[in-house]
Amino acid sequence: MATTDLKLDEPGSLPRPGPVGRLARVGLGILCLSYVYGLIQVSGSLLMANGHIHPVVWNGIFFGLFLVSYVVNIGYSRAWKKWPAVVSAAGLAIIAGVAYAMAGTIETSLLARSIWVWELYIFSHLGLAFVIAGAIGTPGCEMRAFHDFYSRLSGVPTKEHYCPVGPLGPIDRWEARQKYWRD
Repeated sequence: MATTDLKLDEPGSLPRPGPVGRLARVGLGILCLSYVYGLIQVSGSLLMANGHIHPVVWNGIFFGLFLVSYVVNIGYSRAWKKWPAVVSAAGLAIIAGVAYAMAGTIETSLLARSIWVWELYIFSHLGLAFVIAGAIGTPGCEMRAFHDFYSRLSGVPTKEHYCPVGPLGPIDRWEARQKYWRD
């Protein structure tokens, strides 16, 4: 079971991803950044003509709530468990309640803008981390890519984190067993 617990390993304890893992990271980064591009495209009209929040804004809620704890905990070296997701969900629910109290519907520009800003941050952070992790071969979780990049520039070692969710951990383990990568 994936956990949001922060378990940082010593520098150099995790293997760097091989070409397949790096390509997978860049691909996932492009996927996240293409979603960000979609969010930016609808930024001027978050409410459609029929008064509903644009579907592209709603599309990222589930994934955003699932990922926000990983982005915050691993990305900022915090041990806040699921609190980033709880606070995000509660904040968006409060905003929806205020919107409903003011307009009789939750589909208001207040809620649309709040979700939009929240998703813009999460998927931009995640997308850039994936691309950097793929480009420089960050070991373990892509959320440590900014730390790894800083470490390479400054010479100050940074701790690593095993990738807790998604396909990257299995890809990296498989790739580490391949003869072409070991030689």
